Amino acid sequence: MIRFVPWQNVADWHCRACGYCCKLYSVVLNFPEWLTLTKTFGSETTVTGLNRFYIKRDSDGSCAFLCKCSTNYFCALQNMKPDACKVWPFKVLSEPKYGDPDKAAYTYRGYQLYVYADTMCSGLRYGEPTWDFRTATVKEFTELSLGLRQVQHNTTKTGFRYPQWIR
Repeated sequence: MIRFVPWQNVADWHCRACGYCCKLYSVVLNFPEWLTLTKTFGSETTVTGLNRFYIKRDSDGSCAFLCKCSTNYFCALQNMKPDACKVWPFKVLSEPKYGDPDKAAYTYRGYQLYVYADTMCSGLRYGEPTWDFRTATVKEFTELSLGLRQVQHNTTKTGFRYPQWIR
């Protein structure tokens, strides 16, 4: 099964608030994120590996900060969401690690990058990239990956009203 596809094979992407990304994967934290989470919520919300920090997972395997509201799932860390969560399901790389370099190529400010999408995400729609996806969404994922942007607009669930305690 193909796990990652080049961004140019994706017509569009929208978060469906299904929660699969928060159930299937462990969230890797950088040191500042780990420090913020432990200061805010306590050390019991994280775990350490040999050389990494992770968000603790509940007994069902989902992220400890995954919440459900009606039929939608959302992140309780919305305003301090880890970088790994902000960029999922995309990977922005300096080398074409997953093949098809022509379709994965993305030029940002004169730099050649390679962008892939994780096929486990149900919010991907395959086909020719739409104008908005090409000019806004992929750019935003790239800026988030490079640390040039913190606030999400096109790369998070829209049209969903987060509970008051999340905002």
